[in-house]
Amino acid sequence: MASTRPPRIRPHRSRSIRGLWLAAACLALLLGLIGIALPGLPTVPFMLLASFCAARGSRRLHIWMRRNRRIGPMLRDWENGGRIRRRSKWLATAMMLLASLIMWFSPTPQWAWALASGIMFVTAIWLWRRPEPAERR
Repeated sequence: MASTRPPRIRPHRSRSIRGLWLAAACLALLLGLIGIALPGLPTVPFMLLASFCAARGSRRLHIWMRRNRRIGPMLRDWENGGRIRRRSKWLATAMMLLASLIMWFSPTPQWAWALASGIMFVTAIWLWRRPEPAERR
């Protein structure tokens, strides 16, 4: 079983700086949760940002995120070599395609659709080049 213990990152020494890191972690976590329901707002980058910020602001929040049954495996995979599961790759690719189609059929300027779709295409290429964790039996 993968370790739920986070890598040793010390929270900042200054209480006020830790508070800023914690606030950033909570904001990123909130945006990530909203992104679950909103196609076009990414979930994973906000969860990774929340984990990064939590590690520097609140060790308890960071441990809670890593132990969470929904987001914990994704965070642990990322912290273990930037790995992304194949299912997540397919889901992210499908959501980017859906967002592009929504923009295509909405009154979005052509240049905005082309720019956003190009960014999503490059992101998909990057995503599929990331390593995958070993299959568990």
